[in-house]
Amino acid sequence: MDTRLMQQIKDILKEFPQYWNGEELQRPIVIDDLKNYDALLISALLKNQKIRENYSIKAGDVVIFKVQEFIDILRYKDYWADSYTKYSNTIGLSSEGKYLQYNTDVVLDFPYKDCVLKGGMTKEDTGKEEVFYNEIIARDEIDTLLAPKAFVNVKKYDADGEHTVDSFSDEDNLIIKGNNLLALHSLKERYAGKVKCIYIDPPYNTGNDSFKYNDRFNHSTWLTFMKNRLLIAKELLSEEGVIFVSVDRNEFAELKVLMDSIFKDSYLGTIINTSTPNGRDYGAFAQTHDYIHVYGKSSENTKTNALSVTEEKFKLSDSISNYYLHPLFNSNSAFNKKNRPNLYYPMYLSTVADDNGYRSVSCDKDDIHIIEVFPPVSQTDGTQFVWRWGKNKVREFGNTELVGQLKTDGTYRIAQKMRPKKQIPRTVWQDAKYSNRRGTEELQKLFDGKVFSFPKPENLIKDIIEIGSDVNDLVLDFHMGSGTTAAVAMKMNRRFIGIEQMDYINTVSVPRLQKVIEGEQGGISKDVNWQGGDSFIYAELMELNQLYMNKIDQASTKEELSNLWDELDNNADLNFQLDKEKLVNELLKEHDEKEGSVTFNDLTFNEQKEIFKKALDKNQLYVPYSEIEDKNVIISDDDKAFNHSFYNNEEK
Repeated sequence: MDTRLMQQIKDILKEFPQYWNGEELQRPIVIDDLKNYDALLISALLKNQKIRENYSIKAGDVVIFKVQEFIDILRYKDYWADSYTKYSNTIGLSSEGKYLQYNTDVVLDFPYKDCVLKGGMTKEDTGKEEVFYNEIIARDEIDTLLAPKAFVNVKKYDADGEHTVDSFSDEDNLIIKGNNLLALHSLKERYAGKVKCIYIDPPYNTGNDSFKYNDRFNHSTWLTFMKNRLLIAKELLSEEGVIFVSVDRNEFAELKVLMDSIFKDSYLGTIINTSTPNGRDYGAFAQTHDYIHVYGKSSENTKTNALSVTEEKFKLSDSISNYYLHPLFNSNSAFNKKNRPNLYYPMYLSTVADDNGYRSVSCDKDDIHIIEVFPPVSQTDGTQFVWRWGKNKVREFGNTELVGQLKTDGTYRIAQKMRPKKQIPRTVWQDAKYSNRRGTEELQKLFDGKVFSFPKPENLIKDIIEIGSDVNDLVLDFHMGSGTTAAVAMKMNRRFIGIEQMDYINTVSVPRLQKVIEGEQGGISKDVNWQGGDSFIYAELMELNQLYMNKIDQASTKEELSNLWDELDNNADLNFQLDKEKLVNELLKEHDEKEGSVTFNDLTFNEQKEIFKKALDKNQLYVPYSEIEDKNVIISDDDKAFNHSFYNNEEK
């Protein structure tokens, strides 16, 4: 089986009889001539536009042919079914093709490592044959697959409800329904180098999380799935950016080595999160924790934040943070009026108190601040206490950090708002607020029942976002699930992008964000004083062949399936390797023409469905943005305008 590129190469090589033995291409002879820089051969190859684009570079007026890369194409002689890979059936740590027992310089090798996984694109995608495109020999197919896709059904959600929208700005939050690998590549031109924090909770490959594949290299398939997405995720990260990836024991070690290879020396740590404090009672040990691997984009520039240490006493809150009140005078008698005279002075309180009974504070008397207050005297030894702050600090921070209060005895006191301290994050997170049970409870309260399995708790995501970003930074979650990351990002005044392919995005994720806009008070809402507001734009990748994939799945009879063929033939993009005439002839047959032969009608219903799916070009599951002006593409004017605004960075 040949790729499009290989077919074009063979057509060119047919001009050279010495390279052929009948219909068989003599690859070693071609490779030898390439190594010797045969002028006629290289000249003929470079006349092909696709070869010239992908396997040459220009240095001034000189075209340089990438001979070794091109030779690699020809070395891939034997393929597995629908797959192209140089790796064998062994998963392990290797360097230069030698495994760990032979070399101490370690990388992770696995089957399909040099490929893009086309099949199995969602964690619910079960029972399908995976297709792997090799990064060298199937570059044309990969370019088509990963080309930016068109958006449809675009709408904006805000405090006033749902609205149509025809433009996009960098200030907009974005939710995308569709394949996350293709969505990530669609984000690349606009967001490369702009995402500050990425958190993902991908399928763990447990066998119970719907990440099920027919491939006998289950670990390898998962690793390829992750590698493809982590590579583009790294491109989207800013130079200061941080990525957090949740995983459990099934792929913990493999993911660590994979991320080491992608993010090089930018490993920051692994968080052990006690997600199930009581443990899961199966196997030799009751599993109580998951892992979160943390990496930066660049070891030199990575920026992280310390965490706020929150205790029960921080019960009050304002627009800045939670706090408790503590008297401003220094109760240590070693510091007194005699040895700290500069800290003994009057302060002045406003005559008007707010709803909390707080009065503003000034160290200068004016028309408003006229209530004079001095530090108190010790009740034990009569020492005259002093303030902990000097006048300059009061003038700088007094408006936000100090309040005056009327005491029950009729006197006044001045207190400081004591805010949570910052602490470098620890690697073990054991607090009950991080447990999956807490996440389940939060979502059940929000929807009056269970609507999603194993949602992450908001406090877990809050601390991750606090470590990895600042206010107004961009947060990305491309395994969006129930929408916890987007909900928390909104409450913490971050911008966000969420991507999810499954249909629950419209029954759980989006409705959850609507509730956040309305001001729901679950999760971290009270801790961050969330009152509602903000907005987000929802958009779907425009389906093409994916639409017909769904129709094939929905067909209930062989007759219904057969009748679907005309629609596929007229409107869908069919696999270039399909023998369409043969398939049509088989569809028209009612009986075997030759005894013992098997026709399409002899196949089971499910087998027939798989034949129809193979007939579709899986590179065209979604409509490319480049074809949006095609007369055959049915798209609204608003959606078309949105696409142009998004991809061309045009704001109204």
